[in-house]
Amino acid sequence: MARPAAGDAAALHALHQAHQRAVPFENLSIHLGEPISLEPGDLFGKIVTRRRGGFCYELNGLFALLLEALGMRVQRVAARVYGGGELSPPFDHLALFVQPADGSGPWLADVGFGRHSDYPLRLGRRDEQDDPAGRFQLAAADGGDLDVLKDGEPQYRIEPRERSLADFVPTCWWQQTSPQSHFVQGPVCTLPTDGGRVTISGRTLIETSGGSRTETELASDDALLAAYRDRFGIVLDRAPGNGPAA
Repeated sequence: MARPAAGDAAALHALHQAHQRAVPFENLSIHLGEPISLEPGDLFGKIVTRRRGGFCYELNGLFALLLEALGMRVQRVAARVYGGGELSPPFDHLALFVQPADGSGPWLADVGFGRHSDYPLRLGRRDEQDDPAGRFQLAAADGGDLDVLKDGEPQYRIEPRERSLADFVPTCWWQQTSPQSHFVQGPVCTLPTDGGRVTISGRTLIETSGGSRTETELASDDALLAAYRDRFGIVLDRAPGNGPAA
């Protein structure tokens, strides 16, 4: 899309959806032996120049810089992810509070959670907010924190305290290296599509659309690399392995 004329709410909404539809959520660097850097130049080089994706620290990290360049006020916040009825450790997720230059909002923007809203969510609302990706709600939690729910299921809990991207570097390293990190268990790459989603998990291509689901095994490296290229625009010179970066 063309550069927005102003850093207003309309621009935020358009950029948020465009990012969700164009930039994959993926952990391939971990399985290609590529250490992940959160330095601005490295984020730009990977996502923009090399046309790759990333996980939350990378995707929301660079998206925040884009919004700030357009004159928006961005607050980086840490979140703990729900799983198995429990919350993950602090700094497990990075989300953004955004105040557009037109004074609207503030909004919760998140292009790095994998399966999240197409559009930013109003931070001040506590009723349900309809989105093409589902029905979302922000709910007060203990200690002034904020729970994010999708279709009634809690997704993550935000600590509404401003952080810097550097605050997430230790946990980003942990996500790349710890056997307890789900990101090291196997490669994954996913994008929403019109009415569905396309995902490569390990060597399985998964496509959902209109309630139907198909799975295709990609037995050879050539088939796997072709699927990354054709479905996600990601060009790799070798297939991702099944272990963390060295």
